[in-house]
Amino acid sequence: MTKADIVEAMYEKIGFSKKEAADLVELVFDTIKNTLSQGEKIKISGFGNFVVREKRSRIGRNPQTG
Repeated sequence: MTKADIVEAMYEKIGFSKKEAADLVELVFDTIKNTLSQGEKIKISGFGNFVVREKRSRIGRNPQTG
C-alpha cells in the first residue's frame, strides 16, 4: 500500500477531499518521522511499534561486479 492508496481510502470511506486526506496523511507521517528522529519510540495499539535502531556497518558489494 502506498501513501496515495491511503489518501484514496480516506477519500472514499471518510468523505474528505483528496487534498484534505493528503494533508492529513502527510501530517501523520511527518509527526511519526519527527518523533522517531528525536529518539522516541512510537506505539500504536492494534497497529505496531516504531523505533529507530542502529545497525553495525558492513561492507557491501555489487552482485553484478563481485
